[in-house]
Amino acid sequence: MIMSLKVKIREDFQKFLKGKKEIEVSTLRMLNSAIFNREKEKRYKLILQRCSGLRLSLSNALSKEKPDFKEKDLEKESQLTEEEIIQVISSEIKKRKESVLLFEKGKRDDLVKKEKEEIKILEKYLPEQFSEEEIKKMAAQVIKETGAKEPKDMGKVMGKLMPKVKGQAEGGLVSKIVKELLAS
Repeated sequence: MIMSLKVKIREDFQKFLKGKKEIEVSTLRMLNSAIFNREKEKRYKLILQRCSGLRLSLSNALSKEKPDFKEKDLEKESQLTEEEIIQVISSEIKKRKESVLLFEKGKRDDLVKKEKEEIKILEKYLPEQFSEEEIKKMAAQVIKETGAKEPKDMGKVMGKLMPKVKGQAEGGLVSKIVKELLAS
């Protein structure tokens, strides 16, 4: 049986908690919180969709009198998919990379080190990343398919390429490679 990413994160959190590994515990605590917040956001959007569809007020939608809003159904529908969890992890990594740049400017080596450690921990939960060469091959193929010839066609190429590399390549790197290929 394949373990879901969310379960793996929670199990690792418990393991690190018992092992008193502070940096891992704090990183996974923040990740679990980010996942929880994204699920709350998804749940809220589901409630609003149902309310607007039924022209009900939010308070009516959540009342126990309405059978359309079963708590179990809402909870189940608001669970994040593996892909959505990967998006949350990628977002958390991106935040930390931005922090690293700022801390480096501020000459805060202690915080740079901490952020880089957190990035390494989070990256363990992402699928294997594509190499630059693999991205270049895929980008060249998409450029050929779309008939893109100049930098102004970048949006067309990125639109087809990003779904193929989602969660397995950083958007900035993909963009840089596509720019280089279109410029040459």
